[in-house]
Amino acid sequence: MAKKCIYCKADIHDDRVLDVCNRCGVGVWGEKMFNAILRNMGEANDKGDLCNSNISSNEPPAKLGNSRISFM
Repeated sequence: MAKKCIYCKADIHDDRVLDVCNRCGVGVWGEKMFNAILRNMGEANDKGDLCNSNISSNEPPAKLGNSRISFM
């Protein structure tokens, strides 16, 4: 399954840790910050610290209990 940039929908590599193309990433965060984000997320991915939140999973989301909020 080919991944797409979340901003411009351009094709990006399937193994990329961030769903943003280089052009959009630099446009949003600037070159230095975007490179730092890619580097840090790549390192976290290599260590297994990133959670893959694949929304195409058929498993229902976990219930978090009663989520009612009272403002009294």
